[in-house]
Amino acid sequence: QVQVMESGGGLVQAGGSLRLSCTASGLTFDSYAMGWFRQAPGKEREGVSCINGSGRKSTYSDSVKGRFTISRDNAKNTLYLQMNSLQSEDTGMYYCAARRWSYIADCPGLSRDDYNYWGQGTQVTVSS
Repeated sequence: QVQVMESGGGLVQAGGSLRLSCTASGLTFDSYAMGWFRQAPGKEREGVSCINGSGRKSTYSDSVKGRFTISRDNAKNTLYLQMNSLQSEDTGMYYCAARRWSYIADCPGLSRDDYNYWGQGTQVTVSS
């Protein structure tokens, strides 16, 4: 059974940094594309970033491009999201998602429907 679990959220001041982690089990990790999503109160869940199985191809939403970096360590079955220059608009619940995918192709995208497996989320709160 595929399971993913996020960690690393917390409270940070505007301009600060956080690194989120997502540990996966029950799968051959490098055979899965991984994504990060977030959901602010009263808003739809939105895609933030995704990365393919090899870790060499990634995609970012315009709102985080240049500030966030997605990466993965396939030996540790772990996905990361380094978040710098955090803004109050980045506040929300952050979710890790997985989908079986090509090792070399671009990640499937930033739509919720692109992923099959989801974690429970980790809260990120940015104070201004």
